[in-house]
Amino acid sequence: MATSPRTTVEVQVPTEGRCGYFVERKKRFCRMVTAAGRRFCGEHAGAAGMGAEEENIRKRILCPLDPKHNYFLKFSTVYEDQLEKHLKKCNSREKPKPDYFIQDINAGLKDETEILDELVPISSLSEEQLENLIKKLRKASNSMNCTLKEQIMSHPALHDVLNDPKNGDSAFKHLKQQASILGNIERLNLLGPRRCFVEFGAGKGKLSHWVDIALQEAEKVYFFLVERVTTRFKVDGKHKKKNSVFERLQIDIQHLCLSKIPVLIKEKLPVVGIGKHLCGVATDLALRCLVETYPAKCKEINEEPEAKRIKNDKTDADNDTLVNEGSKKNELDQRIPVAGIVIALCCHHRCDWRHYVGKEFFKTLGLGPQEFNYFQRMSSWATCGMRETTMETSEINIKKRDDQASDNEDEHEGFRKTDDNPEGLSRLLTVEERKNIGHLCKLLIDQGRIQYLQQKGYNASLQYYTDSFVSLENVLLTALPKQSSTPDSTT
Repeated sequence: MATSPRTTVEVQVPTEGRCGYFVERKKRFCRMVTAAGRRFCGEHAGAAGMGAEEENIRKRILCPLDPKHNYFLKFSTVYEDQLEKHLKKCNSREKPKPDYFIQDINAGLKDETEILDELVPISSLSEEQLENLIKKLRKASNSMNCTLKEQIMSHPALHDVLNDPKNGDSAFKHLKQQASILGNIERLNLLGPRRCFVEFGAGKGKLSHWVDIALQEAEKVYFFLVERVTTRFKVDGKHKKKNSVFERLQIDIQHLCLSKIPVLIKEKLPVVGIGKHLCGVATDLALRCLVETYPAKCKEINEEPEAKRIKNDKTDADNDTLVNEGSKKNELDQRIPVAGIVIALCCHHRCDWRHYVGKEFFKTLGLGPQEFNYFQRMSSWATCGMRETTMETSEINIKKRDDQASDNEDEHEGFRKTDDNPEGLSRLLTVEERKNIGHLCKLLIDQGRIQYLQQKGYNASLQYYTDSFVSLENVLLTALPKQSSTPDSTT
């Protein structure tokens, strides 16, 4: 009888000077260095069943502010006798709010009468209810121009990098989008000296990076990169030019008051709002931040000093001169201080009725919060149809994004989990029909934003800024003040 080959069992032992705690999840011993004469590192002494007295070490406890705040350094605990000291410098502590933080300034009014009961999933709607929703959508869409112009452009600033053979498919697609957005900014005459560019949802800040490259030696150019979370691998730190200034504002757009930013108060430069793949609710918050809170405050700041100057003059001749100058200055100040808006739209399924700027538009069409909430859910059909994502695929994609530290906008390019049941709805609508309905939902939501901007004194439009094979989220919103087709910088 043949004997089975002997299997060698590899016995792991801790490395000398390293922690003797076996990490079951990793199937190996902890590699942290221990203190002289100790078996375990400070992190694992308690976990190994060794008391503080037995191991002769200080006790470690979880940080009360954030138990995982120091995860990347492989420590989730702090010394108990140093807790008070740690809480003063912990990154998760509540920090003083900057002057430009005003709670919910861009949130919109909260109408208690519009609070909805919990909506059922679309897949739970009856056939009649779904048909009524689609009828309302088509009726509302009949009054809209559903054909968007193509404004697919490029810019010389990205010529070399676009032709770099080292680029992968993902990098190339993002560069194509950035080049087109930059080309559209130039088409609208928004590239120039004495500007302040505010990039909403900035992520790594790559869009501002290319704007800065395009401006070369332009004088007095400021960049404010708005992002509510800390971002790794930022590119704005590489810019050391004397003529441009980069500043990050780690704040939710909902609470950002541009008129409280010291540079904008001092320099009074026209603002250009930009963004690439700005999620649904963030777009509405950004628009309100630009066209409501900022102009009103700027007008208050600018008008008062002018009146004092004219009042203190002695001679009639001097008065006449200063009055003329003052009227010109007041006329300048009365103009909308936002020179333009260029935002690549995204993720309409993340819109929120409270924050949505197009409420009045919906109401004029006989639609309300209930229809809006269903339409914003159905908008995801335009980019992901009814394709399901398994939990396994989602976890792989999340891990891949974490490992590669990819751009914020990468998450918009993949599949999205919806509350819809493909098997249930496929009997009523084909994939192509669902895709068209999703596009109509997106267009209807965006048309509300256009109407809002027009009421605020802007010429606004939607256009395709890239091909759908480059990005399924390929619509660009642009707006310029109605006073002039070309924004002038202040002097």
